[in-house]
Amino acid sequence: MLRIALTTGEPAGIGPDLCAMLSQQPREYELVAIGNKALLASRAAELGLPLSLRDFHAEHAPKADAASELCVLDVPLKQSVTSGVLNKNNAAYVLSTLDIAASGCYQDTFNAMVTAPVHKGIINDAGIAFTGHTEYLADKTASDPVMLLAAGDFRVALATTHLPLSDVPAAINDEGLSRVLHTLHNELQTRFAISKPVILVCGLNPHAGEDGHLGREELDIIIPCLDKLRGEGLNLIGPLPADTLFTPHHLNDADAVLAMYHDQGLPVLKYAGFGSAVNITLGLPIIRTSVDHGTALDKAGTGNIDSGSLNAALALAEQLARTQQKQTST
Repeated sequence: MLRIALTTGEPAGIGPDLCAMLSQQPREYELVAIGNKALLASRAAELGLPLSLRDFHAEHAPKADAASELCVLDVPLKQSVTSGVLNKNNAAYVLSTLDIAASGCYQDTFNAMVTAPVHKGIINDAGIAFTGHTEYLADKTASDPVMLLAAGDFRVALATTHLPLSDVPAAINDEGLSRVLHTLHNELQTRFAISKPVILVCGLNPHAGEDGHLGREELDIIIPCLDKLRGEGLNLIGPLPADTLFTPHHLNDADAVLAMYHDQGLPVLKYAGFGSAVNITLGLPIIRTSVDHGTALDKAGTGNIDSGSLNAALALAEQLARTQQKQTST
């Protein structure tokens, strides 16, 4: 029986709503919401949803969830919450839920963790340096992660993540590209059970540099790096112009795409699968997936939300955890 941790995200946003909504269906594993028990009960009541909460006990064997039931690892809030109203005094609470989930995964209390959306701005307003889940979990686990978003079998990984666009060219180097591509290749094999993954690689510049006329990063860095990695057995195609890479002609036979920066690859992925796409952090010693959207403060407490992305994140976390169980048992 699997046990999956779910951090409830920004308390004023739709994270608690999503937890109450998804708990209405039974599950073949135990889902443990990591957040404030009173907040979850209050938000369920605000939405008019039946919800029975039970306390989490690590020493108890996991049990499949019944409909309208949710196991909760209670985390105290600093101050009370009003739906849709941010409060920087609760920023530390948000990060403590991530710490608990990551630690539980590291200690095998949980088989995977799924994260509801957080609000980076209010965490920064509280005086805490925070650029995103990926970077935060990297620090906590001393890892070099890779961000991958997936909509079904359409997968886009990023060579760089949350950087100003002006900083991206300097961040593209042989060492970084090699690390990212090795991680992507290896985890497509292990976590996704794809024996010989095919990876398409975007160029950095328009037209992939057009033989140096629109930038030299392709000639000086990307092409030599890809040639080296092909010699190590990786199946890499590119660098390809990003404006034509995302077409069926290229994508039909590919297992993943590597984009050079955040907004080169993710607009296409989110257009193709917004509301059902999943964010996966590769390169961690634990399994972590997340939704592809933000906190939607204006929708908190209204019931006017779509739980599709969180359901997809949970389904993928379960799939990855079961694959890992099989690999461990053989």
